[in-house]
Amino acid sequence: MPEVETVRRGLIPHWVGRRISFVDLRRPDLRFPFPDGFDEGLTGATVVGIGRASKYLLIRLDNGLTWLSHLGMTGVWTIDADGEGKHDHVYVEFDDGALTATYTDHRRFGIMDLFETADETDHKLLAGLGPEPLTEEFTPEALKASLHGRRSPIKTVLLDQRVVAGLGNIYVSEILHRAGISPLKTAAQVAGKSGRIVVAVERMWEQTNEVIFEAIEAGGSTISDFRGVDGSGDLGYFPHQFTVFNREGEGCKREGCGGTVRRIVQSGRSTFYCSRCQN
Repeated sequence: MPEVETVRRGLIPHWVGRRISFVDLRRPDLRFPFPDGFDEGLTGATVVGIGRASKYLLIRLDNGLTWLSHLGMTGVWTIDADGEGKHDHVYVEFDDGALTATYTDHRRFGIMDLFETADETDHKLLAGLGPEPLTEEFTPEALKASLHGRRSPIKTVLLDQRVVAGLGNIYVSEILHRAGISPLKTAAQVAGKSGRIVVAVERMWEQTNEVIFEAIEAGGSTISDFRGVDGSGDLGYFPHQFTVFNREGEGCKREGCGGTVRRIVQSGRSTFYCSRCQN
């Protein structure tokens, strides 16, 4: 989510207030086919705002439609690129060519859709999302309720977008380390019994907000294909603050710990943690 928020902030000064004058779809699909009438629905509309829900960009148009864009793992929006690359799949012109934007996606895991803005809360990709960090809806009580009774590892559960929207693999490893919680524990073990909020849940809630805030301020995490809208990889400074992610075999950064960062695989994803201070 911090990466998507960085892209959203980068697009706003370029797109908002501009009219889409031309749309060229270079293929019929990304992860899923483009909806019928997608390019026609965009053409002639003016962008009035760009929102975000979890990892989905929500581009509001003056014709009552919302253009959804999910970047997947390798999707990139670039301003004023020539749009002629092998993996440039969507090319857009604004204000009769005064500005262009190109969507590039090597692995085509991205998603685009177009729907009535009034129907957003019922959209199949958005309806089941949990609360986001840094919002009033994301509370220790809501987090505890989502974890209660779940027997899957806490790391896996936190990646479920229905529990907390917007968390990715990097950030969950960092959150659990900062909170001193083992990724091997089940969600139910962390949540504790019914009733009062346990210390572990409070720590995890606090660290979730702190990690996501720091990552957004740092422009996300430049891992692999993440780029800003100017095409530059010169952003994403949060890796300088990693305490465990991608640090297998290195010393734990927690003061006085003396442990070593380990890597395991959970649900097909790498988990980095310190077995000494995460328990």
